[in-house]
Amino acid sequence: MEVLKGFIDHILYRNEDNGYTVLSLTLETEDVICVGFFRTMDQGENIEAEGEFVTHPVYGEQFKIKSYRIVPPSGSKAIERYLSSGAIKGIGMALAKRIVKMFGEDTFRIIEEEPERLAEVKGISENKARDIAEQLLEKRDMREIMLYLQQFGISNTMAIKIYNTYGMSVYHVLKENPYRLAEDVDGIGFKIADEIASKVGILVDSDYRIRSGIMYILLMALNEGNIYLLQETLILRTKALLEIPAEAIEPVIPNLMMDRKIVIKQEEEEIRVYSMTAYYAELNCARMLYELKSVAEEVMPASEEAAIRKTIAGLESELGLELDELQTKAVLESVRNGVFILSGGPGTGKTTTINLMLRYFEQAGYDFLLAAPTGRAAKRMSETTGYEARTIHRMLELNGLSTQDKRGGAFERNEENPLEADMIIIDEMSMVDLFLFQSLLKAVTPGTKLILVGDVNQLPSVGPGQVLRDLIQSKAIPVVILERIFRQASTSDIVMNAHRINEGKEIVLDNKSKDFFFLERSDARVIYKHMVQLITQKLPGYVGCTPFDIQVLTPMKKGNLGVEVLNRILQEYLNPPDEKKAEYHVGDDVFRVGDKVMQIKNNYQLEWEIVSKYNIAIDKGLGVFNGDIGRIISINDYAQTIQVEFDDLRRVEYPYAGLDELELAYAITIHKSQGSEYPAVIMPLLSGPRQLFNRNLLYTGVTRAKNCVTILGSKEIIRDMVENASEIKRYTSLDLRIREMESLS
Repeated sequence: MEVLKGFIDHILYRNEDNGYTVLSLTLETEDVICVGFFRTMDQGENIEAEGEFVTHPVYGEQFKIKSYRIVPPSGSKAIERYLSSGAIKGIGMALAKRIVKMFGEDTFRIIEEEPERLAEVKGISENKARDIAEQLLEKRDMREIMLYLQQFGISNTMAIKIYNTYGMSVYHVLKENPYRLAEDVDGIGFKIADEIASKVGILVDSDYRIRSGIMYILLMALNEGNIYLLQETLILRTKALLEIPAEAIEPVIPNLMMDRKIVIKQEEEEIRVYSMTAYYAELNCARMLYELKSVAEEVMPASEEAAIRKTIAGLESELGLELDELQTKAVLESVRNGVFILSGGPGTGKTTTINLMLRYFEQAGYDFLLAAPTGRAAKRMSETTGYEARTIHRMLELNGLSTQDKRGGAFERNEENPLEADMIIIDEMSMVDLFLFQSLLKAVTPGTKLILVGDVNQLPSVGPGQVLRDLIQSKAIPVVILERIFRQASTSDIVMNAHRINEGKEIVLDNKSKDFFFLERSDARVIYKHMVQLITQKLPGYVGCTPFDIQVLTPMKKGNLGVEVLNRILQEYLNPPDEKKAEYHVGDDVFRVGDKVMQIKNNYQLEWEIVSKYNIAIDKGLGVFNGDIGRIISINDYAQTIQVEFDDLRRVEYPYAGLDELELAYAITIHKSQGSEYPAVIMPLLSGPRQLFNRNLLYTGVTRAKNCVTILGSKEIIRDMVENASEIKRYTSLDLRIREMESLS
């Protein structure tokens, strides 16, 4: 490591998102271009930087700064240079010269201790003198705090967040209760706060630590999909996390309830513990659903029902459709009720039923909105109905502001600014988590019909809850589950095998099918080889798509056939290194222009734009969401950004520091594929944990394919998955909250 000492002549480039900076550092005999991540360096400042010289393939030799410290300017010339650099707003070159001429090497002391004396300088009023002093003190305070936080392993970027949250009270917070960081500062979790706490001497059985540990466990439970934990489970997990006796944890739980951090309920002979946010999300959903459904008439007169049936029959004739009794009942129930659920597996006529509903309500003069959880699902809904469909986030007009619980974005459409529609249809409801559902209901006024469509046998949402299943299990909302497989769909072995899987029946794997294939393979390396052949040679021509459109779906992230290994292999063959393609290394992974990538967490602040063929922005917005898939179209090493174009043509720039939200997507988990449909799906199924390898997972994977499914692996594993009806239990209680609301009426 080398050390350079000099002053910053000027900042060439700074990425405000991640602090990546390119600057010119003036040494005694030369200027050196330096790069690194820092936000608080300003032009004119003197620094002592430690790092190494590297050669950039485009920009030549640079000094890569690993660590640095600000060195106070010494001597009148250095002080004048700093003040005239623009670091202090309001001081230019001429004014800096006058200040230093009057106060010399005593300038900084005067500004800090006797700022009123600056008014002695021509051109400086008393107000301006105070402003200059405040700026200088703030910069000094921030540097001191950053140096203080560095001893705890906190990055400069995170240190700035902490400083912006607490200001000079950060010292008090860290001394008294560093666990506040996990609650107040986005990006700091319990584990970082716990490391800091141990360094500042907080006892392992401190109440602060136990409280924070309990809240962390409840947050992790939410991330697993649970809305609550059994109290005994909560204590056991907290005990394992904190490595302290259960006796020290038990008394803290009721104290958290008294402080309105958690809710404790004794229900169904269990003691359940909820975070306050999760409990009231379920309760609010139940209340809003009750208000929506109570607006509709309880009993429809026979004459009115007959008139509706007559209108439905007329529309069937006009559109050339023939509905079965369940489909007709579904349309009837959608007219009769304020809230209605339509469910059913593939090929059972959900799309036909929705289309007839839409024609009925259009004829009746209704204004309606269509939405789905993902861009892919919304696009498919538009194609099958002929009407515009948007993502739920776009329909609710996401504004990107974080909510207090950090579990979502804020929406322009809410109880104070509701959606303007007579009817709203939401497709792929199995993907909708509790918090998104709550945001949706807030924007729907009583009197607006809400129709929810989805397949309850799909995997539950990636986010917390199992909304569709709980709604159906509550038995408080009218539901029609379509069962008949229509003639056109019955010719598809994808559809027929999906229903066999769902019913626990053995599926046919004799390769006589036109759209469902099985290749018995017992070696992962052989599976890799055939997977590449299928994607590059066999399937594109067979189903009429590009290799990019073919999706590998796997149950796991780890292992020989997990997402991580498969993506490295598939990237090597589908998008190999090329001197014409820019690439960026992150640890053991590589991102390369042309790569297929996926967003792996909701980010409500990411900006996107859609551009015309002339590269002019024609639409802009906020928010990129878990499961969105796109392609890397450029890598800018100078700006330290990667640009991704998603399936719906949204373009997003990711700073290098934000690449933990992206991963390669040649292969993705079946769970992440929810709501999507691909021309062809390849599933490697060789071995895995029984708890994961179940019927529900196989059914979801198979139903993601539109034209072709190919499974590589073991017949025995497939047979076991079909027979394994067990599912990972989610602790949710929306159905109970709904029944409670009904019982109060």
